Amino acid sequence: MSLYGPAAVVIPTLNEIAHIEGLLAHLLAEPPEVVGEILVADGGSRDGTQEAVHRIARSEPRVRLIDNPDRIQAAGVNRAVAMADRRFGVIVRVDAHALYPGQYVGRLLAALEASGADSVVVRLDTVGRNCLQRAVAAAQNSRVGTGGSAHRMGRVSCFVDHGHHAAFRRAAFERAGGYDETFEANEDAELDARIRAQGGRIWLDVGIPVTYFPRSTLTGLAKQYRRYGSGRAQTWLKHGERLRLRQMLPPAVLLAVTASLILSLVTPYALIVPLGYFAVLLAASLSLAIDAGSACVLLAAPALATMHFAWGAGFLRRMAAGRSRGAEHASRRGIATAATAESGGERQA
Repeated sequence: MSLYGPAAVVIPTLNEIAHIEGLLAHLLAEPPEVVGEILVADGGSRDGTQEAVHRIARSEPRVRLIDNPDRIQAAGVNRAVAMADRRFGVIVRVDAHALYPGQYVGRLLAALEASGADSVVVRLDTVGRNCLQRAVAAAQNSRVGTGGSAHRMGRVSCFVDHGHHAAFRRAAFERAGGYDETFEANEDAELDARIRAQGGRIWLDVGIPVTYFPRSTLTGLAKQYRRYGSGRAQTWLKHGERLRLRQMLPPAVLLAVTASLILSLVTPYALIVPLGYFAVLLAASLSLAIDAGSACVLLAAPALATMHFAWGAGFLRRMAAGRSRGAEHASRRGIATAATAESGGERQA
């Protein structure tokens, strides 16, 4: 048994009937000495998810369904952790729409103990079922798509700044204050920033990969990456950590392509920027398609463009809104200070 004992597994859900029963069966295959309890934090599913969890819970006391009225994942995980049995010193976060290797929780407990870390994160392997999904998966698994992020492309276990959340020492999670519930995306990276600020360490274990299925439409992909970009900007506005090059490139590319298209109304030479960008995407998608041996992966080009532009748009919009609110707050503070000083002066006179 792990030094930390059994874990409390938390699963935030919303309309996950296609996955929840199989996932619970997979997790319950691990003994109580490893998986102490499973808390399903449901945001109001209407597809039978809640009924399925209730049915399983009647015969398996380790399973509990709890309400997540705020619906977002950050709030659901926080609520579940607060309700988890205090005997369990490790929290394992599991997302319903992914596949997990055998003995997943036990392997996380072993990695947490062996590394001495406060949190263990894992590698995310993206896999597609249909043609477009395979193209999106290839894009998300590539350097052009992710900039080489460790939890997407890492092949060596090591300490990192951030990764796909898997297991926390409960004390570290609670000491950091849990997830910030104002975040609809990037709440994991934001929490990692607070854990590191308190001296905590995050261990990436590449030997415990999680299989993730991407969005199956470009519209869904755009919405997802717009939230990702917005969340990253929100994290920067809160903590001011230096942005990595891979995080600065999408908004820079979006601005450059947009400016060039506008400038092309004056001079056609400005088109060299968007044409060069799309040439890079086409070359990347061709290389990915050859590596995968699939013509479907040629669709990685529009997938990459969608990811870059949507991420950049979300980032820039959040930054503009954050700067605007910051300026407004500063202006209000200035007016209040001036009024206080004026009032004070009158009293002194």
